[in-house]
Amino acid sequence: MKKTLLFLSLILFMISCNQKQEKTIDDTQLTTEEKTDSTQIKSLFNAALTDGKSYEWLRDLTKNVGGRLSGSAEAQMAVEWGEKVMKEVGLDSIWLQPVMVPHWVRGEKEIATYTTNGEQKNVAICALGFSVATPKSGVLAEVIEVKSLEEAEALGDKMKDKIVFFNRPFDNTLIHTFKAYGGCVDQRVRGAAVCGKYGAKGVIVRSMTNAIDDYPHTGTMSYGDLPVEQHIPAAAISSLAAENLSKDLDTNPNLKFYFKQSCETLPDAPSFNVVGEIRGSETPENIFVVGGHLDSWDLGEGAHDDGTGVVQSLEVAYLFKKNNIKPKNTLRIVFFMNEENGTRGAKKYAELATLNKENHIGGLESDSGGHTPRGFSIDANNANTSLLQSWKKLLAPYGLHDIDKGGSGADISPLKDENVTLVGYRPDSQRYFDYHHTSRDTFDKVNKRELELGSASMASIVYLMDKYLYGDTPVKL
Repeated sequence: MKKTLLFLSLILFMISCNQKQEKTIDDTQLTTEEKTDSTQIKSLFNAALTDGKSYEWLRDLTKNVGGRLSGSAEAQMAVEWGEKVMKEVGLDSIWLQPVMVPHWVRGEKEIATYTTNGEQKNVAICALGFSVATPKSGVLAEVIEVKSLEEAEALGDKMKDKIVFFNRPFDNTLIHTFKAYGGCVDQRVRGAAVCGKYGAKGVIVRSMTNAIDDYPHTGTMSYGDLPVEQHIPAAAISSLAAENLSKDLDTNPNLKFYFKQSCETLPDAPSFNVVGEIRGSETPENIFVVGGHLDSWDLGEGAHDDGTGVVQSLEVAYLFKKNNIKPKNTLRIVFFMNEENGTRGAKKYAELATLNKENHIGGLESDSGGHTPRGFSIDANNANTSLLQSWKKLLAPYGLHDIDKGGSGADISPLKDENVTLVGYRPDSQRYFDYHHTSRDTFDKVNKRELELGSASMASIVYLMDKYLYGDTPVKL
């Protein structure tokens, strides 16, 4: 009985401590204006966590539209969906911005096998975006395993009539998994360009993931300047298949690998960026963009990549309206088309911004998944970078500790200028590459609370940037 009472007392003490911690924002260290900002930020989080719309928007997008690769019927459905939800939020202006996009199609489900020691093994495989098809009968050849583009290049003509297997894994000692991705994605993007010129029959690439599982990860690739006759089929195999193939090559270096895919690139197709805005109350000629990309790869539902970014971006506008915040600058929400295999939407948006002589002062992009918020990366001049970093005391109570100089995002980066402050939303990345570009990227992998915390985090920094940034001249607190 005494042990039970002691245990209950300990639990009550911990609850009491947590309740006190929840209230701890030391107002004595805040200026009067910062106290106002702190209260406003708290109201944004309260609204997102009690009356947020992002999760149901995401359910609708992923379940009723699904994967939406540029040029597809599903991509057009996503455009119509985007226009509809912007109207529901009640933005001041909404329009579709035409853009021609690449139209690559996967075709029939890919097949891959090899035989070793009398055993046939089926391999989880998927074609890479922009790859050509294999011959109708498929490709069968001996395999050469390499760990880098440089190692492949050094082989030269030894690659002729072979399938080249790029097997450089993620560096799992790197805490930031996007750095691990950046450390090996070159083999996926450029592998076929390096090997095609030496007469290789095809390229297979280890999937870009921290995990060892049987889900192949697609993604874009390029033939560079190779003539068409040197274009060879390229595909990704699962990380587990890569591990097994590597072991089997050690014991049977002459084994032959077979794969078949029927993908093709069709003529460019018409599509749209979806754009909506809340007009600024003081300086409407200054524009602040918040966005994510509407397209996704076709294997899954495009939930973390980048359905979460799309719905979070729109929820920024929703939370502003919910809290009766009237931005002084124009707040523009953009659902960019074709980030995954071309960034045509981003380029068109920036081109039209220049043509129309629009004055963009900042941008925020969400394209790193919908996991727990960690902070933001800043691509800006030194003065504005320092200003954003001075807001750590306002944002830290919400877990937003990482506010560092770095990149922003593929879709807003064409707006880069010395006097434009670009920001990337950075959630926790540890699980992101379990789902990235796979059939696993589905609605059920997104946590409602994490998603809503991300929306509120984005709304909070947009609120501060709208209030204190003006071109190249930050307003001091």
